[in-house]
Amino acid sequence: MAETVQPAAPLSGRTAWARNLEAPLRDFLRTETGSAAILLGAAIVALAWVNIDSASYERVWQTLLAIRIGGAGVTQDLRQWVNDGLMTFFFFVVGLEARREFDLGELRDRRRLVLPLIAGVGGMVVPIAIYLAVNAGHTSVQGWGTAMSTDTAFALGMLALVGRRFPDSLRAFILTVAVVDDIVALVVIATAYAGAVVVQALVIGFVVFAVILVVRARRVHNGAVYAVLGATAWVAFLKSGIDPVVVGLAMGLLTIAYTSARADLERATDLFRLFREQPTSEFEQSARAGLRSAISPNERYQQLYHPFTSYVIVPLFALANAGIVINGGFLSHAYTSPITLGILVGYVIGKPIGVAGSSWLVTSLSRGKVRPPVGWASVLGGGTIAGIGFTVSLLIATLAFHGVDLEEAKLGALSTVVCAPIATWLVARVTTMLPRRLRLRALLGTAETIVDLAAPVDGERDHIRGPEQAPVTLVEYGDLECPYCGQAEPVIRELLSDFGELRYVWRHLPLNDVHPHAQLAAEAAEAAGAQGQFWEMHDALLAHQSELEVKHLVRYAADLGLDLERFREDLRKRKGSPRIAEDVETAERSGVSGTPTFFINGRRHYGAYDIGTLSAAVHAAKSRAVIAS
Repeated sequence: MAETVQPAAPLSGRTAWARNLEAPLRDFLRTETGSAAILLGAAIVALAWVNIDSASYERVWQTLLAIRIGGAGVTQDLRQWVNDGLMTFFFFVVGLEARREFDLGELRDRRRLVLPLIAGVGGMVVPIAIYLAVNAGHTSVQGWGTAMSTDTAFALGMLALVGRRFPDSLRAFILTVAVVDDIVALVVIATAYAGAVVVQALVIGFVVFAVILVVRARRVHNGAVYAVLGATAWVAFLKSGIDPVVVGLAMGLLTIAYTSARADLERATDLFRLFREQPTSEFEQSARAGLRSAISPNERYQQLYHPFTSYVIVPLFALANAGIVINGGFLSHAYTSPITLGILVGYVIGKPIGVAGSSWLVTSLSRGKVRPPVGWASVLGGGTIAGIGFTVSLLIATLAFHGVDLEEAKLGALSTVVCAPIATWLVARVTTMLPRRLRLRALLGTAETIVDLAAPVDGERDHIRGPEQAPVTLVEYGDLECPYCGQAEPVIRELLSDFGELRYVWRHLPLNDVHPHAQLAAEAAEAAGAQGQFWEMHDALLAHQSELEVKHLVRYAADLGLDLERFREDLRKRKGSPRIAEDVETAERSGVSGTPTFFINGRRHYGAYDIGTLSAAVHAAKSRAVIAS
């Protein structure tokens, strides 16, 4: 059922589809990358401010702010409110991403949990060991926690600038390692750097968490309920002496992630249709609830809070904590002090050794059964960029040090923002000097990727364009009445023309609740396919999406020279419907609920569908196929 496509220009009069249908992980990466510049700017402003007028800098951040209800309340200075209060939202987003990775990302294959877990821990243990060795015999040894945690925002942002030669999958790998990193760091904050623990307040905090678990088990979806309970737990942990930012992480880890189910989307459509027919407040609330339930709370909260934490909270944290008075005497003393050197060497040298070394150890002990999703050059580059320690490092530094020691710790953390990207650039530069095949292996690795496509391509059944034995297979689940599928079609044609070794597969997913003619159009394509002209009818239908009634379908069949009696009979008896139902069933098993959805060599494509993005994804898949061959 394959068709060979001759090179041709893209269809005229159509533009490439540039709509972004992004998964939470891809959106997370984009936001982190964009926020790195703002974070760096905030740090520079803090340094400039404190060196111009250190008195006003400290006066602002030491301003007291109290929130009281009756005789009870919380009183802290502005810096503490940022560090203990606003940063709770930052760690809430970290928890959301950790849960998303566990439910939908790389870690949904539980076998893949071992390597990032050990790499994350290894990437913390080695820097801590270096810090302890440098500070042995000094009272500053208590600050070992300042040398362990990667700043995800800075790391991903700088990786986009200096590590463009590395594959996109490296960003996902570093993110999973950083999630482990942040979780362990919060455990350290809550234990090693906690003050005197008030047992009664701590018990109240755990009781509130127990209530949260009960409310969650009863499937309560009202965000206000969780906000009140979370705020209560936050106050309880603050009063107990445990850093309350752990509340944010715990709440994020409790927030489940899932893909939108077709049934939920259809229900949301029906509810909106009722509201359209009768626009009452009752139906408005029902439609709103239906739309909300169709999207996982994890994704909704990420969309709500992640930009706020990336563009406001973390830069504000940098502004409040990165200010240090810099002069020649301070720099000459600090860069010879064990605190600054322990942090700087721990991050820049210890992180890549810890991440790459522990990854190699896991791979060796498992005899290659567990290996990184990228090549070893990428792992090393990821380790060097993970050597940027800023946000959590500064947070722990404010708990562990005071006075000059705190200034030296801040300088060490700030220095990693310069040194770690330089080391990453050097790794990338050296990798480009390798022969092509060796370079591809070093960047991409040989690990098997997770296959998201539930039903493998069947050359005897599927509708295929391109060479049967092509190294790359692009599967599209589409709806012939979907305007986005229509706009994507010339992009696919251009891709097939430019990329000779590509096999393209169309599978039906008619969205009958929003496209009334989609099912009939799909059956018409199958009726034409029974006469050997599926692709000709497919192209005609996508070119005339506003004319899909029976009379139009018959006209297209006549234009193609089909046997009209047989065509009409197949439509009347709906002979193509079982085949279409099979495609729909495989779409549901693959987690597909919207169109168009693409799979490249069995892996779901989450990026934009313009020619540049799809072409890059196809080329990356071909490179992996070359390595595997």
